[in-house]
Amino acid sequence: MDSGVIALLILDLVGTFAFAINGAMTAIKYARVDIVGVLTLGMVTALGGGFIRDILIDDLPPTTFQDWRYLLTAAIGSLIAFFLGRRLEKLAKTINMLDAVGMSLFAVTGTLKGLEFGLGATQSIILGIITAAGGGTLRDIMIQRIPAVLHTELYAIPAAVTAALTAIVVSANLHLVPWVVVAAAIGFAIRMLGIHYDLHAPKPLNTD
Repeated sequence: MDSGVIALLILDLVGTFAFAINGAMTAIKYARVDIVGVLTLGMVTALGGGFIRDILIDDLPPTTFQDWRYLLTAAIGSLIAFFLGRRLEKLAKTINMLDAVGMSLFAVTGTLKGLEFGLGATQSIILGIITAAGGGTLRDIMIQRIPAVLHTELYAIPAAVTAALTAIVVSANLHLVPWVVVAAAIGFAIRMLGIHYDLHAPKPLNTD
């Protein structure tokens, strides 16, 4: 297997692991669920965005069902959150960091897959955003919360920036792996700044 392909696979699995822990911790904190619920919500968070992406581009069966490593990685992350939930709950910053890691990495891999399947840059960027936000959106719907991407500190914006930078890297024929890591790092930094300073996208004026 080509070293670049291996590097991208590792990035994807790291994002899967980070999102699984984040999703499972969200389940523990906001929903009264047992181990099955924690596993389900953790795995939905980790794999849902990629699942939606693959259906949209007709890459079936989805990668989740073609490569056992994704399911195993998501399950391990979810179980870690289940067994260490109380300890991890004290590490709110770590959980937010994992969420930012997953978001940025999935924005990269989703965009790259769109370009690989012959989509234009704009469509691939949208696909990257869907990959980054889709799993968390499904999780929030399942626990009856407004999806975080619609109201939380900067989320869709850093995902869009990361996806756009990834498309630029490809179009400029730059060496892929180091530059998409830079793109992911920029998206990660924007997301963490949004959390730290409580920054939000513009909201409607209060009409009350």
